[in-house]
Amino acid sequence: MQLVKGRHTTARLIYSAITSLDGYVEDEGGNFDWAMPGEEVFAFVNDLERQAGTYLFGRRMYATMVYWETAHTLADQSPVEQDFTSIWQAADKIVYSKTLTTVSSARTRIERAFDPEAIRQMKATATRDITVGGSDLAGQAIKAGLVDECHLFLTPIVVGGGKQSLPEAVRLKLELLDEHRFGNGVVHLHYRTAM
Repeated sequence: MQLVKGRHTTARLIYSAITSLDGYVEDEGGNFDWAMPGEEVFAFVNDLERQAGTYLFGRRMYATMVYWETAHTLADQSPVEQDFTSIWQAADKIVYSKTLTTVSSARTRIERAFDPEAIRQMKATATRDITVGGSDLAGQAIKAGLVDECHLFLTPIVVGGGKQSLPEAVRLKLELLDEHRFGNGVVHLHYRTAM
């Protein structure tokens, strides 16, 4: 939620992505092992995610992230991974899929189609921020004018092609709110969409 002169306004819809320097979340082979965050970046992401009450996912991103539903059962989890596991499990999750019939996590529901008006209503009534995960779903939200902020984690690698972090054929003016450099060469850029 944003606070304006002592009163709350609508919740923010936030898109976060770990991306290559040339703007891809996956390489041409569908790999993103180069994007695995180190401990410092992971702890930073946790602090961002802690503010969200609801995650919006496409089917593929959900399939990747559902690992965190049972990650607490693994003995070798680091403290930063344990922290993220708790954050993941505490959030509501909405998965947008035409084919998925069941979910593998608590606090999760399936929606068949992305409905911009439903997201606007969710933002107006939510008590905590909402995140959108996955570049395809985020692209739909960006094109609908729903995304309020972007957190891009630029990884010091050029992959030459693959799945883009931002949609094509969209013009969007952004205001830089913050930047942060990490010891492993990753740079975090925090933008607000400019109206």
